[in-house]
Amino acid sequence: MNRYCALLRGINVGGNNIIKMADLKAVFENMGFFDVKTYIQSGNVVFSSKEGNVDKLTILIESNLSTSFSYTSKIVLLSEELLKQVVENLPEGFGSEPDSYRYDVLFPKPPLTSSEVLSALICKDGIDAAFDKNDVIYFSRLGEKSSQSQLSKFVSSPLYKKVTIRNWNTTKKLASLM
Repeated sequence: MNRYCALLRGINVGGNNIIKMADLKAVFENMGFFDVKTYIQSGNVVFSSKEGNVDKLTILIESNLSTSFSYTSKIVLLSEELLKQVVENLPEGFGSEPDSYRYDVLFPKPPLTSSEVLSALICKDGIDAAFDKNDVIYFSRLGEKSSQSQLSKFVSSPLYKKVTIRNWNTTKKLASLM
């Protein structure tokens, strides 16, 4: 049995693509997945499957979600091994000052790579920092100056539609649910 985390993109944000977590869980169970758990309303689903091919699973899940909820579904699917690596093998100091910094993890949707995302990010000196590691981007910004962060420029770029972002606490929680 393989354990995965599906990060849904663009649901329950700004009144768009509203999906109840109970309905989302039911769709995953109807696809034949086991031990399905959802976490918060932003579209995080942890589940088990006999299928070992991430690309095949991604296509299956996106197709079923699109049909079930009448929207164009885009997900980033993470294996248990990858999510564990993201949480345990992080850049030095990342997440260590939660009172001063906001921490996020940017997950690119393949075939987009983390290096392509990093090259599109602009970091404002003394406010932003970005690290490419474990096929994700670890992004931190100074809390008291977060309104000056350049992350909002990335969020308004076309490349952002191929990335999903989770804050560091959510990322750690999802790993613990695996």
